[in-house]
Amino acid sequence: MSVRLLIDMNLSPDWVLFLQQHGWDAIHWVTVGDPHAEDSVLMDWARQNGCVVFTHDLDFGTALALTHAAGPSVIQLRGQEVFPDQVGSTLISALTQHRDALAAGALMVIDVKKCRVRLLPL
Repeated sequence: MSVRLLIDMNLSPDWVLFLQQHGWDAIHWVTVGDPHAEDSVLMDWARQNGCVVFTHDLDFGTALALTHAAGPSVIQLRGQEVFPDQVGSTLISALTQHRDALAAGALMVIDVKKCRVRLLPL
C-alpha cells in the first residue's frame, strides 16, 4: 500500500526531499494550500487526496479524538528535534513498520525514543 505524506507548515520543507530520497511520496502544504489555512482545511484536503498528515502540532490528534474521524491518518512529531537530520531515521523506521496502519487510518506519535500507534477512530 502506498502512503503519501502531507507535511504541515510547522515542519521544514526539507522533509519533502528527505522523504523522497528514502522512497516515500511527500509534499509540503505550502505547495498545495494556503499557508494560513485552518487545520481543518488541511485535514479535509489530506482526506480528499489520500494523504497522511505529518505535523509537529498536537491539535491534529485532538481533532481526531474529538470528532471520532476515521481519517486522515496523522503522524505527530513530539519533542524539540524536528529536522530530518535529527529524527529522520526514526520516522523512516516507523513509516516502514506501520505502513499498513497508516494506510488504514491511524494516529502515530513519534519522539526520538519511541513510536506509538492508535488505529482510527479514536
